[in-house]
Amino acid sequence: MLELAEVEKRFPDGTLALANVSLAVPRGQFCVVLGSSGAGKTTLLRLVNGLVAPTRGQVAVDGVPLGPRTLAPIRRRVAMIHQRHELVARLTVLTNVLTGTLAAVPTLPALLGLFPAAYRRKACRLLADVGLEEGHLYRRAATLSGGQQQRAAIARAFMLEPAVVLADEPVASLDVTTGQAILRLIRDTSRRHGATVLCSLHQVELARAFADRIVGLAGGKVVYDGAPDGLGAETLTRIYG
Repeated sequence: MLELAEVEKRFPDGTLALANVSLAVPRGQFCVVLGSSGAGKTTLLRLVNGLVAPTRGQVAVDGVPLGPRTLAPIRRRVAMIHQRHELVARLTVLTNVLTGTLAAVPTLPALLGLFPAAYRRKACRLLADVGLEEGHLYRRAATLSGGQQQRAAIARAFMLEPAVVLADEPVASLDVTTGQAILRLIRDTSRRHGATVLCSLHQVELARAFADRIVGLAGGKVVYDGAPDGLGAETLTRIYG
């Protein structure tokens, strides 16, 4: 379970990015965060993986509060899927997926590409699960389409069996059909692995189609928290103004 208790984030310039946000996202739930630019979506995700620290309040993963002493072990349990894939263009698809184990593999073997055989087998299985064939394994990531790169990024995210997967606008740069396929993959893969998903989106119809739950942010505050079918015109006005 992912828990945020009365979380506030104020940046040094005085900007209040999040104000008194409390959420409890159970294991296996696909929770979509909606909001306009500047609403606090990305800050919320960055708080969960420790890239920013809350000004006030607490973040916890499976009951363990996020802090200086717990940051490293919690980061091993939190995976990230980015809007721009964040693959290393010159590396092969297989090696990019194997980088998802860097938190568990010693630095020198990783730099030499000497990943354990068990991880290599798992990377191949995950790539097959997301629809990339054997012929893609040793291609450079730069040669893949945007949708294929995001599939590889999904495989990478599940290498260490994360408890929480954070997806920050994962389909923003994709066409509608490919975006639907990618969200379906994230949802179905997370369910097979029992992972919680916190996914920021700006496409309302995709949120309605794939979310188990929708959290609407406006001005850093939660203005809606409920089922997709409750996302009517009045609620959307509260979220987007």
